[in-house]
Amino acid sequence: MQINTAGCKHWRFQKNFIRCKFFSLTETPEDYTIIVDEEGFLELPSSEHLSVADATWLALNVVSGGGGFSSSQPIGVTKIAKSVIAPLADQNISVFMLSTYQTDFILVRERDLPFVMHTLAAEFTILRVVNGETVAADDLGITNGFVKPKLVQRPVIHPLSSPSNMFCVTSLDPDTLPTVATLLMDVMFYSNGVKDSVVGNEDSGHIRFFSFSLIEGYISLVMDVQTQQRFPNNLLFTSASGELWKMVRIGGQPLGFDECGIVAQISEPLAAADIPAYYISTFKFDHALVPEENINGVVNALQYFLKNLIPESDMKRDCGKMSGNSSNKPLF
Repeated sequence: MQINTAGCKHWRFQKNFIRCKFFSLTETPEDYTIIVDEEGFLELPSSEHLSVADATWLALNVVSGGGGFSSSQPIGVTKIAKSVIAPLADQNISVFMLSTYQTDFILVRERDLPFVMHTLAAEFTILRVVNGETVAADDLGITNGFVKPKLVQRPVIHPLSSPSNMFCVTSLDPDTLPTVATLLMDVMFYSNGVKDSVVGNEDSGHIRFFSFSLIEGYISLVMDVQTQQRFPNNLLFTSASGELWKMVRIGGQPLGFDECGIVAQISEPLAAADIPAYYISTFKFDHALVPEENINGVVNALQYFLKNLIPESDMKRDCGKMSGNSSNKPLF
C-alpha cells in the first residue's frame, strides 16, 4: 500500500490499529509504504490518497526448529539468498522483502503459493499459522494439476545509488511505545513536509528514510543517526558494536511488483562475498542496508556480478563507470 503525505497526517496510534499482528510503515523521499494484515487493513479509512497493490500477499519467514521468529538479530537476506530468494526468482515468482531487527519476511502473492511450496519443499519443511497454531502446510492441493512455471532469464539489474546517510537498525521494548508515540508521529509524518517527486534531490545526498514495524509484538526501527539522536538515551536496543549501515537504493524508475529477480540480483553477490544485509522493498523502490565498513566491498561484489551478467561493452554503455561513491549519486 502507498500513501502520500497529504493523507497520513491525520493518523494516530489507535489501540485497535496497533493490535493488528503485522504492521509496517516505511517512509522514503517519494511516499509512505504500508504493509498490514487483513485485520489492520479493514481498520484503514477510505482515502483517495491510498494506492493499494492489486493482490493479496502472504508473509513467509525462515525459522529454525519450526518455531516463531526470534527476538535476536536477524539472519539477514544474504543468508537465504541461495536457498530461498534465488530459487523463487528462477521460477518466475516475484517477491517483496521486509527485513526487520528480528528476522526477514519474504512476501509472495497468494496466488503464487502453490508454486512457492513446490519450489521450496525439497529444502524446507513448510508450516503455516492457523488461529495462532503452527501446523504442517501439506493440505493445500499443490500437486493436483500443478504446472511448473517456465524458467525465465534474470532481468538486467537496475540502477543503484548510495545516499550519504548512516543508518541504524534497532528495536525497543513494546511497553515503552506509548512514551514515544508522539515522537514517532513527529518523525514519521511531520519532520519533512511534502514528499519529493524526484528521486535523490535532497541536499548533500541525504535522503529521508524511516521504517517502523510492529509484527507479532516485536518492534523494528530503521533510521539514520540524526533521527536516532532524537530518541531518549538507553531506550533503543543497539548491538554491542554499535554497528552502522549504509544504504544501496535499487531502481531509477518505479520497479512495480511484477518483475522477478531484483532481490536475487542484489542478495546473491552479497552472499557470495559473505556480506550481511537488510533488505526493505517499498511501493516504488528497493533498499539494501549493508555494514558501513563493507560499502566498498558491496560495490566490488555487485560490479563483479554485473561483469559476468552482461557484456562489458553493454555495461559501460548502459551503466557507466562504477565507484565507491558515498553521495546520493548513481553507482552505475
